[in-house]
Amino acid sequence: MKSKGILAVVISVSLIAASAGNVFASGGGAVLSDPGAAEGKHFDPKGKLPSSFTIEIQQALRKSLPLSDSRDFDEAKKGFIAAPDYKQIQAEAGNVAWDMASYEWLLQDKEFDSIHPSLQRQAVLNMAYGLYEVVPDKIYQVRGFDLANISFIKGDTGWIIFDPLTAKETAAAALKFVNEQLGERPVVAIVYSHSHADHFGGARGVVTDEEIKAGKVQIIAPEGFMEHAVSENVYAGNAMNRRMFFQYGVLLPRSPFGHVDQSIGKNTAAGTTGLVPPTVYIKNDIEEMTVDGVKMIFQNTPGTEAPAEMNTYFPDLKTFWAAENITGTVHNIYTLRGALIRDALEWSKQINIALYKFGQEAEVMFASHSWPRWGNERIQEIMRSQRDIYANLNNEVLHLANQGVTINEIHNQYKPPKSLQEQWSAHSYHGSEQHNSRAVVNRYLGYWDGNPATLIPLSPRETGPLYVEMMGGADKILKKGQELYDKGEYLQASEILNKLVYGEPENQKGKDLLADVFEQIGYQQESPSVRNSFLAAAFELRSGIPTGASPKTSGPDVIRAMSTSLWLDFLAIRLDSEKADDMHFIINLVTPDNDEKYAVELNNSTLTNIKGYLADKPDLTLTINRSDLEQVMMGAISMDEQIDAGKAKLEGDRKPIDQLKTMLTQFTPDFELMPGTKKGESEKVERNAFEQEPLAVTDGG
Repeated sequence: MKSKGILAVVISVSLIAASAGNVFASGGGAVLSDPGAAEGKHFDPKGKLPSSFTIEIQQALRKSLPLSDSRDFDEAKKGFIAAPDYKQIQAEAGNVAWDMASYEWLLQDKEFDSIHPSLQRQAVLNMAYGLYEVVPDKIYQVRGFDLANISFIKGDTGWIIFDPLTAKETAAAALKFVNEQLGERPVVAIVYSHSHADHFGGARGVVTDEEIKAGKVQIIAPEGFMEHAVSENVYAGNAMNRRMFFQYGVLLPRSPFGHVDQSIGKNTAAGTTGLVPPTVYIKNDIEEMTVDGVKMIFQNTPGTEAPAEMNTYFPDLKTFWAAENITGTVHNIYTLRGALIRDALEWSKQINIALYKFGQEAEVMFASHSWPRWGNERIQEIMRSQRDIYANLNNEVLHLANQGVTINEIHNQYKPPKSLQEQWSAHSYHGSEQHNSRAVVNRYLGYWDGNPATLIPLSPRETGPLYVEMMGGADKILKKGQELYDKGEYLQASEILNKLVYGEPENQKGKDLLADVFEQIGYQQESPSVRNSFLAAAFELRSGIPTGASPKTSGPDVIRAMSTSLWLDFLAIRLDSEKADDMHFIINLVTPDNDEKYAVELNNSTLTNIKGYLADKPDLTLTINRSDLEQVMMGAISMDEQIDAGKAKLEGDRKPIDQLKTMLTQFTPDFELMPGTKKGESEKVERNAFEQEPLAVTDGG
């Protein structure tokens, strides 16, 4: 660790000094920021400092990266008005929802060899905190209150808010601060740019149901918003929440040796997440609207960063809102926590449409993450670099795939052209070249590499003992692994040590050495998602999966927005098929208040449903208002209690309901991602049988 001046250009932020205490990381897991880490003290007793090989790599990067291009720093601090006299925001539940102080060690004039120099640069840029002017007397942003930015457009009578953050508490704090600094104005409209929680979850902090019902506030969103805000994170929600512990470093202390940044912001707030339904949907590819005297042109961009997303152009201000389609990073084509593979080519094409339709005259470009850009030449430069990097990723990967390069080789061959490597906006922070390139192959060709030996692979727990035996036992593997570690050949070391850990999950020496290897690989990563994954795996290999840490979950708003079909589909996923063996029943479900009906059938150990149909001869007909069913879905009341209260009416044999309750598994996000890391049994989940389990967290895309 050295103290030099390469990163001495620090953006203007105002953070008061205080000792860092317990804070809540992305996803709501409690973490401890270790002040000693800034002085070179690792938070983990088993943790290792950067090796000489890692230091050499970081030093070489400092010489090769375009660090002399400081325009991003100039833009990130431009328009700064004020920062609040606090750096923590409390959640209604009593925990700290947000804490910028936990990262203030980044503001020292130090180079940390445990952080990729490019990532450290991005992490410093994301320390912006406070109120900024984007367009004089018209558009403002509050940055550093959450993973995303919250933007305020001054209309004729009030504020039009773009993307009200993740949490009610952080959004309310931002609105209060804006009104204190600029004069109090009512909120007259909210625009959701897309269907990820860090862009809508804080709406209840800036608007009330009464204001919406009275027609005082419009809520505008792209077509498909409500469906995708919920559906994207249901079916594999428990697995996604567990994997999020790795991608987002939920359990890592905020430290040069742990969580540093989340690329598009510092982290996500751990407050109260809600979902206020839109009142207006943008349905056309291009659609104009005037809101409180402000003319806007919306560009729907489905299938880009989110399934439902839109850009916005303000023609009278020559200002372009890029949503999360154009930020200071190459985004995820594949999200490591889990999500459907995105279309890099479509993403590029939508940016191209924006470039030619709006970018020819825009003088300001701002977005839901990162910082604005000013001047038409600069805006076109950024638009083109992001258009080209997504297109190049798609085209070059397929160019190689069409010559036989497989999904298991592509990440070691694909590199962007040098011209894009020299542009900061084409660097892969949120995504990575490695996992994004594999995602493109997976999208078009799937996971198989064409070799029959990999078509029906043994599970790692089956191959592990075989490899250990054939390599002469654990001692020989440990010796060779240490030799590779000592030579800085970390990927090679991880290959054999991973086999040992799968073969002997209780071999703590093997797990500790693999953790050492993972840690050095993590230090060298530009992408925080990849860095976090290696460092979180190292943390768990050394100490086991920590107990008592769970991701934040969706509140009642999200459950209300969930369709009955989705709820039934997830019941089918929860079904233990072995317990359902030889059982058969048909339930007709009727919800009169929304005029829906479903035929639900258990057959062949599989639960299916169909909307709009009722079976002719059901075993049971269950009639319950959707509003009463929602109380069951939220866990506020059980189905049996609704039946006893007469709110759920049964016609026929109630046995299918009782049988179904006994066959539903309760998922918990504490399964092993690395072998031998789980200590003891899973905590028993006290949840009503038909209660909807927590949905996945989609913050950050």
